[in-house]
Amino acid sequence: MATNLDLEEQEQLDDLKHFWSKYGNLITWTLVLCMAGYAAWNGWNWYQREQSAKAAGMYEELDRAAIAGDADKAGRIFADLRDRYGSAAFAGQGGLLAAKVQFDKGQLPAAQQSLTWVAEHASEDEYRAIARLRLAALLLDEKKYDDALKQLSGSFPASFEGLAADRRGDVLHAQGKDADAIAAYQQSYKALDAVDDYRRLVDAKLTSLGAAPVAPVDAAAAGASK
Repeated sequence: MATNLDLEEQEQLDDLKHFWSKYGNLITWTLVLCMAGYAAWNGWNWYQREQSAKAAGMYEELDRAAIAGDADKAGRIFADLRDRYGSAAFAGQGGLLAAKVQFDKGQLPAAQQSLTWVAEHASEDEYRAIARLRLAALLLDEKKYDDALKQLSGSFPASFEGLAADRRGDVLHAQGKDADAIAAYQQSYKALDAVDDYRRLVDAKLTSLGAAPVAPVDAAAAGASK
């Protein structure tokens, strides 16, 4: 009886040896790759947190420079933030802030440069949209109408479509293309929420061009009048 058990154990051991000799390397490398992938994932998350924390510190420094009205310092900090942590959300936010203080101090080329970077490289769609709108406004002031319209072409996040259409209307009106401007303002008017105060401004623009929006007829009032 003991001999039979020994033989069975020996057969199982031989089968295990055969299995391991055939698949051992594959199993080992699979485990190694899984462990390496897990370690890389943890390492990447740690790296991202570390980068975000450092970017946040630089943004705080930029914010202090902006509050002090130091456009030169704000520009230098943003350039450093952009070069070191360009993929962080704080880089896009910092570019918008730097551009504002640069504009306020009359450094228009520097403001345009900051906005251009954000419009092209910011990680957040919203920051890119804001930069494009502000850049279009600067180009409009400089009468660079074609360049302004380029910034306003293409898609925008849904919440910015009304603002982008309004800005296109401004550029087209400045070019003397009032029919196209009216179409853009009408698009903006439809895209903006009825309770949005900005919609009143678009309403005023349409009215000044002889295309005042028609107020929707209230169904209850219409029925009562009959």
